[in-house]
Amino acid sequence: MKELKEFTIPFRGLKLGKHQFEFELNNAFFEHFEYDEFNGAAIKLDVLLEKMSTLMEFTLDFNGTVNVACDLSNELYDQPISGSYQFVVKFGEEFNDENEDLLILPHGSYEVNIQQYIFESIVLALPLRRVHPGVTDGTLKSDILDKLEELSPEADFEQEDEDTNTDPRWDSLKKLLTDK
Repeated sequence: MKELKEFTIPFRGLKLGKHQFEFELNNAFFEHFEYDEFNGAAIKLDVLLEKMSTLMEFTLDFNGTVNVACDLSNELYDQPISGSYQFVVKFGEEFNDENEDLLILPHGSYEVNIQQYIFESIVLALPLRRVHPGVTDGTLKSDILDKLEELSPEADFEQEDEDTNTDPRWDSLKKLLTDK
């Protein structure tokens, strides 16, 4: 996958200590990863790089909203999203990113691209079940929700209780069940 240059951080010229970077993420960032579950995104990302003599620690803090479809009603809404993720960059013989919390760069590297870590931390911060706030508080009116309410099992039980008039042909079969 092609790297986005704005997420490549050159660390060779940085002094030891903490360095702050800020990014604004929109839907174009997620389209680069061919991730189409977001209809829109407005996320503020703060990256803290702590450079030490033998390693670097990255802390990603993000906060914002993503526009997604509700799992129940399919209505679009803005899902608040926030989170934090930390990983360490060390130097070794060859590139290795098998561990999600440790990135090993070859000796002599002078920059690191963090776009994959940003993408994964944001996508994993989403709730598994996306429910429109109007569904939980009962203010959302939708044809889909009305149909789900109509077809819910509780509605069927209520209708059965109301229908005490049964077909007389079934009464003789019910006697067989009780005459054991």
